[in-house]
Amino acid sequence: MNQNAAARPSPISAVLIKAFLIIMAIVILVPLLFMCTAAFMPALEIVRMPYRWIPSRIEWSNFYKAIAGNDGNFVFIKNVGNSLLVSVTVSVFTVVLSSITGYGLAKFRFKGKNLVFMAIMMTMMIPFETIMVPLYMVVLNLGMQNTYRGLIVPFLMNAFGVFMMRQYLQTFPTDMIDAARIDGCTEPGIFIKVVLANSGPALASLGILTFRQQWDNLMWPLMVAQEKRLKTIPTYIVSFAEEKFADEGAMMAVALLASIPVILLFITLSKYFVGGSTAYSAGKE
Repeated sequence: MNQNAAARPSPISAVLIKAFLIIMAIVILVPLLFMCTAAFMPALEIVRMPYRWIPSRIEWSNFYKAIAGNDGNFVFIKNVGNSLLVSVTVSVFTVVLSSITGYGLAKFRFKGKNLVFMAIMMTMMIPFETIMVPLYMVVLNLGMQNTYRGLIVPFLMNAFGVFMMRQYLQTFPTDMIDAARIDGCTEPGIFIKVVLANSGPALASLGILTFRQQWDNLMWPLMVAQEKRLKTIPTYIVSFAEEKFADEGAMMAVALLASIPVILLFITLSKYFVGGSTAYSAGKE
């Protein structure tokens, strides 16, 4: 009883913690709220100070301009499809390959395992800007410029995914794996039916992070994809904002539309990592 009471924060500390969390939430949510309200405002109201958070009228034409583009060619729809194709493909391959590699590094013993893991971790210390030009030359020499392969292949595997899955699977109950082996389950079957089936939190988290990273990727599509049919959402936003007579309301509408897929993905997969995995709680009992 005394230990539990000592572990509880004092009323003043609890109030300060709640106040700090509320302030941080406001700091994070205010830009999003600004984007959402500005997307429905006329352009003149957005730049007017003080800013009015409630628009005088709903400007639905902002969304039409955002989708049609400044030249009215509706390339936005094609760019959304490109971003979805690249982001989903990279996310699926990253989750699968990182899971296989992380499982091997976490649950199997072989010579040089730690050396392999450290070598993978060392690549995380290298900024992408350092290898961007050599990687571009490789893609260029392989004839993958202005192709979907050039946008996808260089990002099918990353060190962070291996690190995340390896750390997660290190605490996976080994007894479950051994029991499956005794029952005659093959190694691929153990990996799919036992390990992956009980690794929802890690898989969902890695999938969301990878999808968001590729959805927001700007530099690489700018280098590899010069044709409009291969442009992605970030490059569309940049070209839309660089127009001489860009509409601020339409720009906010573009930003809002570009945020929807990531938000929907997070809402869809949040149930898999909120509360943790049942296999872990079972292994701790």
